[in-house]
Amino acid sequence: MHKTFYMATKINPFIVTGKIAPEYFCDRVTESARLIKSITNGNNLVIISPRRMGKTGLIQFCYDKPEISKEYYTFFIDILHTSSLREFTYLLGKEIYESLLPHSRKMAKLFIQTLKSIMGKFGFDPMSGLPVFNMELGDIERPEYTLDEIFQYLSHADKRCIIAIDEFQQIAKYPERNIEALLRSHIQKQENSNFIFAGSERHMMQEMFSSAARPFYHSADILELKAIAPEIYIPFVVNHFKQCQRKVDAANVEKVYNLFKGHTYYMQKTFNEAFADTPEGAECTIETIRRAINEMIASNDTIFREILSNIPEKQKTLLYAIAKEGEAEHITSSEFIKRHSLTSASSVQSAARKLLDKDLVTEADKIFSVTDKLFAMWINKIYGSLPTI
Repeated sequence: MHKTFYMATKINPFIVTGKIAPEYFCDRVTESARLIKSITNGNNLVIISPRRMGKTGLIQFCYDKPEISKEYYTFFIDILHTSSLREFTYLLGKEIYESLLPHSRKMAKLFIQTLKSIMGKFGFDPMSGLPVFNMELGDIERPEYTLDEIFQYLSHADKRCIIAIDEFQQIAKYPERNIEALLRSHIQKQENSNFIFAGSERHMMQEMFSSAARPFYHSADILELKAIAPEIYIPFVVNHFKQCQRKVDAANVEKVYNLFKGHTYYMQKTFNEAFADTPEGAECTIETIRRAINEMIASNDTIFREILSNIPEKQKTLLYAIAKEGEAEHITSSEFIKRHSLTSASSVQSAARKLLDKDLVTEADKIFSVTDKLFAMWINKIYGSLPTI
């Protein structure tokens, strides 16, 4: 009798999609402790960070901690692609029901009983006999009523609930009036649930939670998720290469860190590709890293061209100028305007406001930069000079 032996596939430690096991999760010790403390003390939390800086990973990492996973029902929805209260309500209802079913049939049954506005829309799995959430979006005829039922249900859950809403600033773009006030009125009545509001459009999120004129004013703790410190991230990369019998020079890792200004996703993606191209026992060279970055830029070419095609010329010209500078200061000064052949201070001011609204640029302490660091590199490759490592 012959035995077949299979070699275990070596896991790429630089994970960019899906759930991240604790051993591949880099740092965020302070942030995760802050999130857990906030929630377990009965507070709501706002997380603000650029897109793909690790908000989702941080939330999921904390959800898996025993002090959360054993004591709470946890839910997560990303509403970036929603454009109405109906879509928001649909996503929230679907996430709650599908997350609960494997853990508590009793609570899943109560969910169906509570949502009277859509009660007749649930189907049943022919194999298991269990109800399934197979509604169409159009089945929610009165979203504000269904949303009220969802919050009623949460208030009667047999465990405390945590609901994380990613890209929360999207609700401010819905066509329906007073959505912020509607959600705030529901949330402030909740004694059994806590909320995490995550968002990547910094100025919008700050306005929503820091302006006295807005319903969510001072309703949650605020955590700004910044880049992982280089003294933590660089050894993280070097050690994971070493544990997998590969080598990478710390100086080259630092070059990648500086190139992407510590942006989590693009650093991880770079080393995910570079690791895959480095055989066991070999060294990941600067050429391997450069190739990985160039492949990333090339693979996003169509997406980036599509983005540019929808930007008016004046905004585009300012975007190119900010990309070229990397971090642009005094953008309405005559020196900046002359250096980049712009028209006037008022024109720059107007274009900057629109670029901020579209989240194409971000501003911190009066310093402007392109939000997506890879997009900035692509712009410089096409229209300027590409930063090199």
